[in-house]
Amino acid sequence: MKETSKSGKRSKVFKVLALSCVLAMAGAVFTGCGNSSSSSSSEKVKGTLTASGSSALQPLAQQAADDFTAENPDASVTINGGGSGTGLQQVYDGSVDIGNSDVFAEEKLDASQAAELKDHEVATITVAAVVNKDLGVKNLTTDQLTKIFTGQITNWKDVGGPDEAIMLVTRPSSSGTRALFKQYAIGGQEETAGSLETDDSGTLLEAVKQNKGAIGYVALSYLVNDKDVVGVSIDGVKPSLKNTYSGKYNVWGYEHMYTKGKASKIEKAYIDFLTSDDYAENVESLGYGAISKMSDKAIKNHDK
Repeated sequence: MKETSKSGKRSKVFKVLALSCVLAMAGAVFTGCGNSSSSSSSEKVKGTLTASGSSALQPLAQQAADDFTAENPDASVTINGGGSGTGLQQVYDGSVDIGNSDVFAEEKLDASQAAELKDHEVATITVAAVVNKDLGVKNLTTDQLTKIFTGQITNWKDVGGPDEAIMLVTRPSSSGTRALFKQYAIGGQEETAGSLETDDSGTLLEAVKQNKGAIGYVALSYLVNDKDVVGVSIDGVKPSLKNTYSGKYNVWGYEHMYTKGKASKIEKAYIDFLTSDDYAENVESLGYGAISKMSDKAIKNHDK
């Protein structure tokens, strides 16, 4: 009986050990699965992506492309300008993967074409009128700004500046920046023909720097590190992210990245990278606004 009892105890011990081994193996399997999932979530993206369109969005799109490909060395991202209308038409035609735009697709394409595109809002952009730093004009009323861009005021002395002819630097009709400026800065009025028309913000800024009487408008992102031009206040309100967020400054719009239908793996990865919480600081450092920071007042004023 004693021997039988010892045998029974050994049997129970073996059963417990066996069960422990099974549980340990199961835990290892699940742990392995967990590691595999984590590895999968950080899987590097491969492939090529091309985008074109908004010159206002181009600096952010390019910086994000550089940072994205640095983390994904087998991915290639090419960013071109050309204006919002061009980018939207090209993504619809299939010649690029992403169309960058300062305006909604419906404003540049036929309704049937726009319906085939998927909108991804990635940031906000503030647009500022800019003048030469030596001009001495830092503020204009909405009425003065409108009359300048519609050709009713042609000399800076009429708005408190020097006796200097006004040189308009304007943008083509395909420009989304022009559409935003027209709607929110000059009350929907049509611009008069300028001395220079360009949708290249770098060219526009150079024209303003080299001509004391010049005035144009650019995205705030182009003024972050440029001290040779002055961003003009409108009705006493300075063009800044702070004033845009609060609703005090109303010349802004959403920045869009359009794909034709559902985004592909690399398109989604790139857009997700740009709009992630981890990248938000980079977005603001380049002069763009985070959509999540727009106040209710700002959105309400903008939708009027």
